[in-house]
Amino acid sequence: MELSLRRDEVLAVKLEVDTNPPAGAGLATTVVRRHVVLQLQHHDRASLLAGKLHAILQRPHTKGRDLYDLLWYLSDPDWPSPNLTLLNNALRQTGWQRRPLSEDTWREVIRKRLATVAWGQAVADIRPFLEPSADPALMTHENLVRLLSARRA
Repeated sequence: MELSLRRDEVLAVKLEVDTNPPAGAGLATTVVRRHVVLQLQHHDRASLLAGKLHAILQRPHTKGRDLYDLLWYLSDPDWPSPNLTLLNNALRQTGWQRRPLSEDTWREVIRKRLATVAWGQAVADIRPFLEPSADPALMTHENLVRLLSARRA
């Protein structure tokens, strides 16, 4: 496909397939042109946010990438609220014992989870993967809480 100018480079693609995905994901289709033209079907933006919130709440260890992605989603004023059907189905599927999340409760549950994060470690986790123009200092507890509060409808 000539994705690189160097013929000796190898493109490795890792696919992970969820063989029992939670119900409720919204789908979108996008045409992408990067070296070749592709039509990709993917989760819609509300479902992407739901998946990220699920990872933040249920992953046994904190991943800096999850928090950075959340910062990126929440900093876009046009990003929709999470797909709560998908989020609650995913939470239930992974053993969530608390009440289902609603438009009124998801922000507070995330705020409480963010209060438990080792922020220095989370920033160190993402630093090697950031583009040169990205500022890791923006990923703070305070900034994420501020963005969560700003999203109140």
